[in-house]
Amino acid sequence: MAAGHQARRAFQVLRRALRRFNSKNAWVLSSHIAMSMMMALFPFVLFTVALSGAIASLLSHRVVVEDVVGLVFGSWPQSVAAPITREVYAVLETSGTGLMTLGGILALYFASNGVDAIRIAMLRAYGQEETRPFWKHRLISLGLVILGGVGLLFAAIFELFLPLAARFLARFFPDLDFLRGWENGASGLVVAVVPVAAVFLYHLVLLPRRAPVSLILPGAITTLILWWAAGLGFAFYVSSFASYSATYAGLAGAMAALIFLYLNAAILILGAEINGVLQTDRLADKA
Repeated sequence: MAAGHQARRAFQVLRRALRRFNSKNAWVLSSHIAMSMMMALFPFVLFTVALSGAIASLLSHRVVVEDVVGLVFGSWPQSVAAPITREVYAVLETSGTGLMTLGGILALYFASNGVDAIRIAMLRAYGQEETRPFWKHRLISLGLVILGGVGLLFAAIFELFLPLAARFLARFFPDLDFLRGWENGASGLVVAVVPVAAVFLYHLVLLPRRAPVSLILPGAITTLILWWAAGLGFAFYVSSFASYSATYAGLAGAMAALIFLYLNAAILILGAEINGVLQTDRLADKA
Protein backbone atom coordinates (compact mmCIF):
# COMPACT_ATOMS: atom_id res chain seq x y z
CA MET A 1 0.00 0.00 0.00
CA ALA A 2 2.77 2.41 0.92
CA ALA A 3 4.70 1.51 -2.24
CA GLY A 4 1.61 2.22 -4.36
CA HIS A 5 1.11 5.57 -2.66
CA GLN A 6 4.73 6.53 -3.27
CA ALA A 7 4.43 5.52 -6.93
CA ARG A 8 1.31 7.66 -7.38
CA ARG A 9 3.02 10.55 -5.61
CA ALA A 10 6.08 10.27 -7.88
CA PHE A 11 3.85 10.17 -10.97
CA GLN A 12 1.98 13.28 -9.85
CA VAL A 13 5.23 15.16 -9.20
CA LEU A 14 6.57 14.15 -12.62
CA ARG A 15 3.35 15.22 -14.34
CA ARG A 16 3.40 18.62 -12.63
CA ALA A 17 7.09 19.04 -13.46
CA LEU A 18 6.36 18.31 -17.13
CA ARG A 19 3.53 20.85 -17.06
CA ARG A 20 5.86 23.49 -15.60
CA PHE A 21 8.51 22.50 -18.14
CA ASN A 22 6.15 23.13 -21.06
CA SER A 23 4.64 26.32 -19.62
CA LYS A 24 8.09 27.92 -19.34
CA ASN A 25 9.09 27.12 -22.95
CA ALA A 26 11.88 24.94 -21.58
CA TRP A 27 12.38 23.29 -24.98
CA VAL A 28 13.53 26.66 -26.31
CA LEU A 29 15.82 27.15 -23.32
CA SER A 30 17.17 23.61 -23.84
CA SER A 31 18.21 24.53 -27.38
CA HIS A 32 19.93 27.64 -26.02
CA ILE A 33 21.84 25.54 -23.49
CA ALA A 34 22.73 22.94 -26.13
CA MET A 35 24.08 25.54 -28.54
CA SER A 36 25.99 27.29 -25.75
CA MET A 37 27.51 24.01 -24.56
CA MET A 38 28.40 23.01 -28.13
CA MET A 39 30.20 26.31 -28.62
CA ALA A 40 31.90 25.86 -25.23
CA LEU A 41 33.20 22.32 -25.83
CA PHE A 42 36.24 23.22 -27.91
CA PRO A 43 37.29 26.24 -25.80
CA PHE A 44 36.89 24.15 -22.66
CA VAL A 45 39.10 21.34 -23.99
CA LEU A 46 41.67 23.87 -25.21
CA PHE A 47 41.67 25.58 -21.82
CA THR A 48 42.10 22.26 -20.01
CA VAL A 49 44.91 21.20 -22.31
CA ALA A 50 46.62 24.55 -21.70
CA LEU A 51 46.65 23.72 -17.99
CA SER A 52 48.64 20.60 -18.75
CA GLY A 53 51.53 22.79 -19.86
CA ALA A 54 52.42 23.24 -16.19
CA ILE A 55 53.27 19.55 -15.93
CA ALA A 56 54.60 19.04 -19.46
CA SER A 57 58.11 18.56 -18.12
CA LEU A 58 56.99 15.63 -15.96
CA LEU A 59 54.49 13.84 -18.20
CA SER A 60 54.01 13.12 -21.87
CA HIS A 61 51.81 15.97 -23.08
CA ARG A 62 50.06 13.76 -25.60
CA VAL A 63 49.08 11.21 -22.98
CA VAL A 64 47.53 13.89 -20.79
CA VAL A 65 45.60 15.31 -23.77
CA GLU A 66 44.16 11.91 -24.68
CA ASP A 67 43.13 11.27 -21.09
CA VAL A 68 41.48 14.68 -20.76
CA VAL A 69 39.56 14.27 -24.02
CA GLY A 70 38.53 10.79 -22.94
CA LEU A 71 37.16 12.11 -19.65
CA VAL A 72 35.25 14.96 -21.31
CA PHE A 73 33.52 12.69 -23.82
CA GLY A 74 33.70 9.41 -21.91
CA SER A 75 30.04 9.48 -20.86
CA TRP A 76 28.84 10.25 -24.41
CA PRO A 77 27.65 7.49 -26.77
CA GLN A 78 30.59 6.40 -28.89
CA SER A 79 28.71 7.03 -32.15
CA VAL A 80 28.14 10.66 -31.08
CA ALA A 81 31.52 11.33 -29.46
CA ALA A 82 33.75 9.90 -32.21
CA PRO A 83 33.23 12.64 -34.85
CA ILE A 84 33.63 15.39 -32.25
CA THR A 85 36.82 13.95 -30.74
CA ARG A 86 38.32 13.68 -34.22
CA GLU A 87 37.75 17.39 -34.72
CA VAL A 88 39.15 18.14 -31.25
CA TYR A 89 42.37 16.31 -32.08
CA ALA A 90 42.54 18.11 -35.44
CA VAL A 91 42.37 21.46 -33.63
CA LEU A 92 44.95 20.38 -31.08
CA GLU A 93 47.36 19.21 -33.76
CA THR A 94 47.28 22.57 -35.55
CA SER A 95 47.42 24.70 -32.38
CA GLY A 96 50.54 25.02 -30.31
CA THR A 97 50.43 25.26 -26.54
CA GLY A 98 51.58 28.84 -26.75
CA LEU A 99 48.57 29.79 -28.84
CA MET A 100 46.24 27.99 -26.45
CA THR A 101 47.81 29.82 -23.53
CA LEU A 102 47.45 33.24 -25.19
CA GLY A 103 43.85 32.45 -26.09
CA GLY A 104 43.09 31.05 -22.67
CA ILE A 105 41.14 34.10 -21.51
CA LEU A 106 38.81 34.03 -24.52
CA ALA A 107 38.45 30.26 -24.29
CA LEU A 108 37.57 30.59 -20.63
CA TYR A 109 34.93 33.23 -21.34
CA PHE A 110 33.23 31.31 -24.15
CA ALA A 111 33.23 28.11 -22.11
CA SER A 112 31.61 29.95 -19.21
CA ASN A 113 28.71 30.97 -21.48
CA GLY A 114 27.53 27.38 -21.44
CA VAL A 115 27.50 27.35 -17.64
CA ASP A 116 25.69 30.70 -17.58
CA ALA A 117 22.94 29.28 -19.81
CA ILE A 118 22.43 26.50 -17.27
CA ARG A 119 22.27 29.13 -14.49
CA ILE A 120 19.34 30.80 -16.27
CA ALA A 121 17.55 27.44 -16.56
CA MET A 122 18.08 26.73 -12.86
CA LEU A 123 16.70 30.13 -11.86
CA ARG A 124 13.52 29.60 -13.86
CA ALA A 125 13.03 26.03 -12.63
CA TYR A 126 13.39 26.98 -8.95
CA GLY A 127 11.37 30.17 -9.34
CA GLN A 128 14.19 32.41 -8.14
CA GLU A 129 15.26 35.88 -9.24
CA GLU A 130 18.90 36.70 -9.86
CA THR A 131 19.87 39.02 -7.02
CA ARG A 132 23.62 38.87 -7.52
CA PRO A 133 25.43 41.48 -9.63
CA PHE A 134 26.54 40.49 -13.12
CA TRP A 135 30.22 40.27 -12.21
CA LYS A 136 29.50 37.88 -9.34
CA HIS A 137 27.47 35.26 -11.20
CA ARG A 138 29.82 35.54 -14.16
CA LEU A 139 32.76 34.85 -11.86
CA ILE A 140 30.90 31.82 -10.51
CA SER A 141 30.48 30.51 -14.06
CA LEU A 142 34.15 31.14 -14.77
CA GLY A 143 35.10 29.46 -11.51
CA LEU A 144 33.12 26.34 -12.40
CA VAL A 145 34.91 26.12 -15.76
CA ILE A 146 38.29 26.45 -14.06
CA LEU A 147 37.29 23.91 -11.44
CA GLY A 148 36.14 21.53 -14.16
CA GLY A 149 39.37 21.91 -16.09
CA VAL A 150 41.57 21.42 -13.05
CA GLY A 151 39.46 18.50 -11.89
CA LEU A 152 39.68 16.75 -15.26
CA LEU A 153 43.41 17.37 -15.40
CA PHE A 154 44.01 15.84 -11.98
CA ALA A 155 41.68 12.96 -12.88
CA ALA A 156 43.77 12.35 -16.01
CA ILE A 157 46.98 12.36 -13.94
CA PHE A 158 45.36 10.01 -11.43
CA GLU A 159 44.31 7.71 -14.26
CA LEU A 160 47.87 7.73 -15.61
CA PHE A 161 49.62 6.97 -12.32
CA LEU A 162 47.09 4.58 -10.79
CA PRO A 163 48.23 1.53 -12.82
CA LEU A 164 51.89 2.37 -12.11
CA ALA A 165 51.22 2.61 -8.38
CA ALA A 166 49.21 -0.62 -8.42
CA ARG A 167 52.02 -2.51 -10.17
CA PHE A 168 54.60 -1.08 -7.79
CA LEU A 169 52.64 -2.10 -4.70
CA ALA A 170 51.88 -5.51 -6.19
CA ARG A 171 55.60 -6.30 -6.08
CA PHE A 172 55.57 -6.01 -2.30
CA PHE A 173 52.06 -7.46 -1.75
CA PRO A 174 51.65 -10.10 -4.47
CA ASP A 175 48.82 -11.86 -2.64
CA LEU A 176 46.46 -8.87 -2.72
CA ASP A 177 44.02 -9.37 -5.59
CA PHE A 178 42.69 -5.86 -4.98
CA LEU A 179 45.84 -4.31 -6.43
CA ARG A 180 45.57 -6.31 -9.64
CA GLY A 181 42.15 -4.85 -10.29
CA TRP A 182 43.61 -1.36 -10.75
CA GLU A 183 46.40 -2.25 -13.16
CA ASN A 184 44.36 -1.04 -16.15
CA GLY A 185 43.27 2.17 -14.46
CA ALA A 186 39.84 3.30 -13.32
CA SER A 187 38.61 5.31 -16.28
CA GLY A 188 35.10 3.88 -16.00
CA LEU A 189 34.80 5.02 -12.41
CA VAL A 190 36.20 8.48 -13.16
CA VAL A 191 33.92 8.94 -16.17
CA ALA A 192 30.92 8.00 -14.03
CA VAL A 193 31.87 10.55 -11.36
CA VAL A 194 32.14 13.49 -13.81
CA PRO A 195 28.40 13.88 -14.63
CA VAL A 196 27.44 13.26 -11.00
CA ALA A 197 29.71 16.06 -9.82
CA ALA A 198 28.49 18.37 -12.59
CA VAL A 199 24.80 17.92 -11.75
CA PHE A 200 25.25 18.56 -8.04
CA LEU A 201 27.45 21.61 -8.66
CA TYR A 202 24.83 23.09 -11.01
CA HIS A 203 22.13 22.78 -8.35
CA LEU A 204 24.29 23.89 -5.43
CA VAL A 205 26.37 26.73 -6.83
CA LEU A 206 24.44 28.43 -9.62
CA LEU A 207 21.45 29.54 -7.54
CA PRO A 208 21.51 32.68 -5.34
CA ARG A 209 19.54 30.85 -2.62
CA ARG A 210 21.11 27.44 -2.19
CA ALA A 211 19.14 24.44 -1.02
CA PRO A 212 20.56 21.65 1.17
CA VAL A 213 21.85 18.57 -0.64
CA SER A 214 18.98 16.48 0.72
CA LEU A 215 16.46 18.77 -1.03
CA ILE A 216 18.10 18.60 -4.46
CA LEU A 217 18.58 14.83 -4.44
CA PRO A 218 15.26 13.88 -6.15
CA GLY A 219 15.85 16.04 -9.21
CA ALA A 220 19.57 15.30 -9.37
CA ILE A 221 19.08 11.52 -9.19
CA THR A 222 16.28 11.70 -11.77
CA THR A 223 18.58 13.67 -14.07
CA LEU A 224 21.38 11.12 -13.79
CA ILE A 225 19.07 8.15 -14.41
CA LEU A 226 17.46 9.80 -17.42
CA TRP A 227 20.88 10.83 -18.78
CA TRP A 228 22.01 7.22 -18.59
CA ALA A 229 18.84 5.98 -20.32
CA ALA A 230 19.00 8.74 -22.94
CA GLY A 231 22.61 7.88 -23.72
CA LEU A 232 21.75 4.24 -24.36
CA GLY A 233 18.64 5.12 -26.34
CA PHE A 234 20.27 7.80 -28.45
CA ALA A 235 23.26 5.58 -29.24
CA PHE A 236 20.89 2.85 -30.42
CA TYR A 237 18.91 5.35 -32.47
CA VAL A 238 21.98 6.83 -34.17
CA SER A 239 23.50 3.44 -34.97
CA SER A 240 20.25 1.80 -36.12
CA PHE A 241 17.88 4.36 -37.58
CA ALA A 242 19.33 7.84 -37.95
CA SER A 243 20.85 8.94 -41.26
CA TYR A 244 22.24 12.36 -40.43
CA SER A 245 24.84 12.10 -43.17
CA ALA A 246 22.08 12.05 -45.81
CA THR A 247 20.58 15.26 -44.41
CA TYR A 248 23.53 17.22 -43.03
CA ALA A 249 26.45 15.78 -45.05
CA GLY A 250 29.73 16.80 -43.39
CA LEU A 251 27.88 18.33 -40.45
CA ALA A 252 26.33 14.99 -39.45
CA GLY A 253 28.64 14.47 -36.46
CA ALA A 254 28.10 18.00 -35.16
CA MET A 255 24.32 17.74 -35.56
CA ALA A 256 24.19 14.40 -33.73
CA ALA A 257 26.21 15.94 -30.88
CA LEU A 258 23.99 19.02 -30.81
CA ILE A 259 20.80 16.95 -30.62
CA PHE A 260 22.36 14.82 -27.87
CA LEU A 261 23.21 17.96 -25.88
CA TYR A 262 19.71 19.29 -26.51
CA LEU A 263 18.18 16.13 -25.06
CA ASN A 264 20.49 16.22 -22.04
CA ALA A 265 19.76 19.92 -21.43
CA ALA A 266 16.02 19.18 -21.42
CA ILE A 267 16.56 16.37 -18.90
CA LEU A 268 18.63 18.68 -16.69
CA ILE A 269 15.86 21.29 -16.67
CA LEU A 270 13.22 18.63 -15.98
CA GLY A 271 15.21 17.44 -12.96
CA ALA A 272 15.34 21.01 -11.66
CA GLU A 273 11.58 21.38 -12.26
CA ILE A 274 10.97 18.26 -10.15
CA ASN A 275 12.81 19.93 -7.29
CA GLY A 276 10.81 23.07 -7.96
CA VAL A 277 7.54 21.14 -7.56
CA LEU A 278 8.72 19.54 -4.33
CA GLN A 279 9.87 22.92 -3.04
CA THR A 280 6.42 24.41 -3.77
CA ASP A 281 4.77 21.56 -1.87
CA ARG A 282 7.05 22.02 1.15
CA LEU A 283 6.27 25.73 1.29
CA ALA A 284 2.53 24.99 1.01
CA ASP A 285 2.72 22.50 3.87
CA LYS A 286 4.40 25.08 6.09
CA ALA A 287 1.81 27.74 5.30
